[in-house]
Amino acid sequence: MPVTTRRSSSQILRSDKFNRIIPAACSCSGADPDEIVQSLKPPKKSPEDAPKTPPRSKKRKLTPKSTPRKTKKDQQRAAPRDWEAIYSVVEELREDRSAPVDTNGSEALPQRDLGDKVFRFQVLIALMLSSQTKDAVVGDAIRALQAHGLTVKSICDTPAEELNKMIQKVGFHNNKTKFIKQAVQVLKDDYDCDIPPTAEEIMKLSGVGPKMAYIVENVAWGKSTGIGVDTHMHRMFNELKWVDSKNPEETRLQLESWLPKEKWATVNYLWVGFGQEVQQFKPKLLEKVLDCSRPKEALRLVKRLGLDYKKNGRQ
Repeated sequence: MPVTTRRSSSQILRSDKFNRIIPAACSCSGADPDEIVQSLKPPKKSPEDAPKTPPRSKKRKLTPKSTPRKTKKDQQRAAPRDWEAIYSVVEELREDRSAPVDTNGSEALPQRDLGDKVFRFQVLIALMLSSQTKDAVVGDAIRALQAHGLTVKSICDTPAEELNKMIQKVGFHNNKTKFIKQAVQVLKDDYDCDIPPTAEEIMKLSGVGPKMAYIVENVAWGKSTGIGVDTHMHRMFNELKWVDSKNPEETRLQLESWLPKEKWATVNYLWVGFGQEVQQFKPKLLEKVLDCSRPKEALRLVKRLGLDYKKNGRQ
């Protein structure tokens, strides 16, 4: 069977048969041959009739999702099985109170004989000077300020340049001078030369974070609504697997979720001093470890905290 192919309209217009039909049609109808040819041609497509392609959408850059901030509920942890045994060992090792914090910390430095307001204010200033600074340097700075007059009124009246000179050996002393001058003005105007009575209010003072606020509240007011966690505690509690945290604030929240509240008032003072001895006074600490009532448990503990008792015992 022969295959028929379809011809385009231009092919039809050029064919001999078509050329014979057009004159015959014109003679019958009286139409113009050119009009008939034009009517048979397919209409030209206008640009408006062309199919419109949808605009290409711009590719959105994929940005990593921000990590949601952990809430207090997210930081809940069960109490470690061995915490009480370890805690009691540390309490025994710290009975002699021979760490730097015991002589140059916020509990030891303030003057108690000048009244409660002055004592509380000096607790606050000792903590404000303590960040990124060794306790011995803080002790020297506080004693220099006490000789000058460490009260709200005297610091208000002291020019910033003079105050900065007295604390110049303290880390970040320029910022701390500014924060102290701002804080004493607030204490004078809003608290009758006293300090705020709660950790939440203390945190509103310039340069004061949660760690300082909870320690000030504990030492100055005898209340413990939270735990002040420093870098020593953050490091040790992670090494002991008591917490799984990335910063001291997460350590605080996790520790508060399981440590009994009766321990909150002493945990900072106890463990900061122990951490100082682990890092700075290893031979002396090893002597105490061997002389305590549970030397095996104590040796196991300091080893978990990175103290090489074989190496340091020969020093």
